[in-house]
Amino acid sequence: MWNFLNPPAYKPEQTGPEADVRYKKLRWQVFLGIFIGYAGFYIVRKNFSMAIPMLAPFGFGKDELGIVLSTNAIAYGFSKFLMASISDRSDARKFLPLGLICAALSMLFMIVPIQWIGAENKGLAIALMAILNFLVGWFNGMGWPPCGRVMTHWFSIKERGTWMSFWNCAHNVGGALVGPMAVYGAMWFGSWFYGAATDHYFLIGTYAFPAAVAILIAIIAYCMIRDTPQSCGLSSIEKWSGVAGKNYSEKAEEVLSTKEIFRIVLSNKFLWYIALANAFVYMVRYGCLDWAPTILTEKGIDIKNAGWAYFAYEIAAIPGTIICGWLSDKVFHGRRALPTILFMAVLIVAIYIYMQNLDNLAVVIGCLIAIGFLIYGPVMLIGVQALDLAPKNAAGTAAGLTGFMGYVLGTAVLANIVIGYVAQHAGWEWTFYLLMAACVLSILFMALTYKEEQYLVNQKSEEK
Repeated sequence: MWNFLNPPAYKPEQTGPEADVRYKKLRWQVFLGIFIGYAGFYIVRKNFSMAIPMLAPFGFGKDELGIVLSTNAIAYGFSKFLMASISDRSDARKFLPLGLICAALSMLFMIVPIQWIGAENKGLAIALMAILNFLVGWFNGMGWPPCGRVMTHWFSIKERGTWMSFWNCAHNVGGALVGPMAVYGAMWFGSWFYGAATDHYFLIGTYAFPAAVAILIAIIAYCMIRDTPQSCGLSSIEKWSGVAGKNYSEKAEEVLSTKEIFRIVLSNKFLWYIALANAFVYMVRYGCLDWAPTILTEKGIDIKNAGWAYFAYEIAAIPGTIICGWLSDKVFHGRRALPTILFMAVLIVAIYIYMQNLDNLAVVIGCLIAIGFLIYGPVMLIGVQALDLAPKNAAGTAAGLTGFMGYVLGTAVLANIVIGYVAQHAGWEWTFYLLMAACVLSILFMALTYKEEQYLVNQKSEEK
């Protein structure tokens, strides 16, 4: 298995104009490959959130379903960290599609505990849902690390913020499709499988239809992705672009042992600062996203309109992410902390307005659009900053550490379990106070990395 995943050997380096043209062409090809591939992961990632309102009539409570929801985030957090160390030593072209196919199959089997076990055997049904949602999260953790590996090998530090801001929109594209796919998949294919049992149609739209599409995407991604420039007979990105990060050396091109990778990553205090910031950013991200369909349906909005609100939240993230990445590269010269702090500060205002207008659908949807616009830039930039702060042969694991904190602490514990419990026992208003506090804490931890990024301003001055 591990031999299958071994990175391809470096080929003799090509030079001259033809190599330069090929380099540019392959950069676009691998970028599109990881964009399409990563979007596929989000088609089979948070589907359970869309299913929650439809499961209530089956006899499942929000507190029970919140626990199931949390298993996905826990698994994803651990996987993104642990599988990242394998990804740093694996062929990205094989690693990403393998994870996507496994995630799709795990999502497909989520139908079993609802259709064949049901609330009559609630304990068993919840346990199996939790296990399957854990597997979905675990295999989804195989998506980001190979994309991070591709980014550090094919794009330089001075352009990475912009390229990654566009790439990061992949999960908004995939995530935005979850709502419409759940609605129209049920409408198009539900009767094929369940006849007149309309209460079961959502199983096809939420689970089976996205799983089939994700497997097709995995095949396309395999055809497009290439592991490193050197494996294609090209020079390193540092040599080709003439730009290198603070942590770059020739040793960064070597494949490290797992022990060396963990030593480098875990001893870096700045990675811990952004990992803690990420926990609170993710609390806001998923505290809003995962519970939006439930809030809206409780306010009398049908599931179809709730699905489109979910869609609007994700689509609004695309321009927000691109603008945030562009600012980090072009205005802040490769620094990530300042634009992250700026976006999180404005986000507090949007959350406050959301809290004050829960009975006004138009304002709620407007706030969801604003939150989507503002939150995904910081999500993306923290990932980019993790790549910047570590050698590129440990970049996936560095990003995995931030992901671990984001998904285990920020999402599973804070956004899923704590928000679910507080919503059930104290009401939605108190959840918004927690989200605003999370924004403040993320700003404080990001501020601790400000000085570490100042060398990029000095580089800019030297270039002039």
